[in-house]
Amino acid sequence: MFDKILAKLHARSDVCEPIIELALEIAREGREGRRIGTLFTVGDADVVLSYSRPMILDPISHHPRDVRDIRNDNLRGTLKELAQLDGAFVFDDEGYLVAGCRYLDAKASQVDLPMGLGSRHYAAASVSKVSRAVGIVVSESAIVRIFEDGVLVGDIIPELWLLSREQIFAQRQRKPGRLRRRPTRQKKLH
Repeated sequence: MFDKILAKLHARSDVCEPIIELALEIAREGREGRRIGTLFTVGDADVVLSYSRPMILDPISHHPRDVRDIRNDNLRGTLKELAQLDGAFVFDDEGYLVAGCRYLDAKASQVDLPMGLGSRHYAAASVSKVSRAVGIVVSESAIVRIFEDGVLVGDIIPELWLLSREQIFAQRQRKPGRLRRRPTRQKKLH
């Protein structure tokens, strides 16, 4: 499921995958006992920034590039905290966070989404329509939705993703060509 969604995206999978995994962690864990929603964009950062504006003073600006790498565990923890704030997080094509707490201001009239999706979803779909960015939304209903070219390309339910990852891990642990048999119980004769 997860690999199929990654294969559809034109953004680099080695950049999208850790950002989607972070989104799934936020959806699953929430913050301080409550569910939260947030939005990430991946790629085409200059165009995304041109369709956005800051909502508050940017908590990301002026930090060194190496600490803004999605593969940095400290950044992941920081983003989990900052996700409680309004606004989108903008990543470049290489996986470096460029800006945070951004209001995305692309036209929603250019996209057609299923009924029931909120403003974060429209913002992600819209900015993915006017740029080459991928929009990743953590819904407050704990579903992660991925948008590209203004279209919803995938829904991921965190619990199902976690189960699929555990099954993949379990399959790797087994030795190929060997079946595990359950031990049989010996019947006692009286």
